[in-house]
Amino acid sequence: MTQDLVLVRDEGGVRHLVLNRPEVKNAMSLALLTELVGALDAAEKRADIRVVVVRGSQGNFSAGADIKDMASARNAADPARAIHELSSAFGAMVARFATTPKTVITALEGAVMGGGFGLACASDIAIASHTVRFALPETTLGLIPAQIAPVLLERIGYSEAKRLTVTGARIGAEEAHRIGLVHAVTQDMDEAVDRALQDCLRCAPEAVAVSKQLLRDARFVQSDTLVGHAAKLFVDAVTGAEGAEGTLAFVEKRKARWMPES
Repeated sequence: MTQDLVLVRDEGGVRHLVLNRPEVKNAMSLALLTELVGALDAAEKRADIRVVVVRGSQGNFSAGADIKDMASARNAADPARAIHELSSAFGAMVARFATTPKTVITALEGAVMGGGFGLACASDIAIASHTVRFALPETTLGLIPAQIAPVLLERIGYSEAKRLTVTGARIGAEEAHRIGLVHAVTQDMDEAVDRALQDCLRCAPEAVAVSKQLLRDARFVQSDTLVGHAAKLFVDAVTGAEGAEGTLAFVEKRKARWMPES
């Protein structure tokens, strides 16, 4: 029997994804990347799945790229092409999680490197255990953080991204929290994820999806250029089904239909 490289469990509007290569600290092989993106693709096709939680098995999130895949690429008949395809697969995975309309939470424990580091930066909410060890060692190896650079910049800004890159940084939970790499640090990951889920599931799914897209659009433009577009989106929200239900629920002092009962 082949091992499921990503374990999938759906419960209460949440898709839980667990990276499942504990013997190599959940290093991301091409096969794992395929399963991971496939699980996200499937979640996006289901209206009942509103949040995706990603976690690593047995105490580690992910140690980054799989060494065997790297070796195979270097020994391929056309190594430049093979390495390009491998790097692009990591970039595509990070980009997919960064741009999904679903809410993404990463539960970060132990090793967080390479593509795992990028996935943490791409998530909407990153929660770190006190055991977490972030590493950005590429420049110490004569390499570059090619595919995680865009999300690293978005998450912590130009100054801190430069500092981590030129020092080949290894940082723990508290420093990660201080520089904005993670949003919370916890000693009880299950409880912290549950709290985050309670907050996320109070929010209307279409409103979340449109808001996430608007925030992406607004990152690199002057605010006045978005006035008309933002106003149109607001009209759609107010006159749409979620807006009507949300305001009516507020007036009637009850939960909106998308909110969990418990």
